[in-house]
Amino acid sequence: MTDPATTDVTASSRPGAGVEDGVAVRVLADRVGAGAPVVYLHGLLGLKEHFLPAARRLADRAESWLVQAPLLELRGGSCSVRGAERLVGDFLREHIAEPMVMVGNSLGGHLALRMALAEPDRVRALVLAGSSGLFERTFEKDVQHRPSREWIDRKITDLFCDPARMPAGVVDRAYAELSDRKAARALVRLSRTAKADHMGDRLPMIAQPTLLLWGRQDTVTPPAVAEEFASLMPAARIRWIDRCGHAPMIERPEEFAAGIREFLDDIGVERPAERVGHGVG
Repeated sequence: MTDPATTDVTASSRPGAGVEDGVAVRVLADRVGAGAPVVYLHGLLGLKEHFLPAARRLADRAESWLVQAPLLELRGGSCSVRGAERLVGDFLREHIAEPMVMVGNSLGGHLALRMALAEPDRVRALVLAGSSGLFERTFEKDVQHRPSREWIDRKITDLFCDPARMPAGVVDRAYAELSDRKAARALVRLSRTAKADHMGDRLPMIAQPTLLLWGRQDTVTPPAVAEEFASLMPAARIRWIDRCGHAPMIERPEEFAAGIREFLDDIGVERPAERVGHGVG
């Protein structure tokens, strides 16, 4: 069998559209591999492409959906954790008919947790990496109306244990995006609503198997946060990734994919050859 880490995979685009408080926004996704659906949700300044190295390593094991939600384009009342959840949930209901394993980083983990509570029959299991929902050192504390490139560089560098593993151009892209004052305000508002939406009293109600796939050197959601998640969620376990910060899918994609693969096996997610009669919208 071809090594899934080196298999060439063709990703197909699946666009969706929505209107949030009169502002049209589009949710996009790339689909990689074959098998049970595994959905990846990024954080505030994340991209769906950040999950691609891990998804390619799992192409023989799962159908990975790399979702791009236009978080910094949300406005008004929709610019909130609840609004982002509604937008992503509508997209997933349109395109995926069967229960999903949801993988979320940072704010993406927070959205996955909310969806697991709201639609438990659709969320089969969770993988959380540096998830918000309990504690996170958020962006809004010292954000500027027009963040300087130096401020953005410092904030993004803080996400990594080894800054050399930062993707090329990530600071320039974020600087260009946040030069728009509306996008900068959306960043602040989303950060504040995430911090206000403390999930401590709701986490014990999440019964789905949960893997906390956490960087040991995460300074944004430190290891103690993962331990608190594990103490509150009845079916959660922790798998640490060493020499890794807040974005393990970028910094340690091999270990990130290996953790997900082992988790899928442990919870009995069918392999592609075992799947019969499943339909995907």
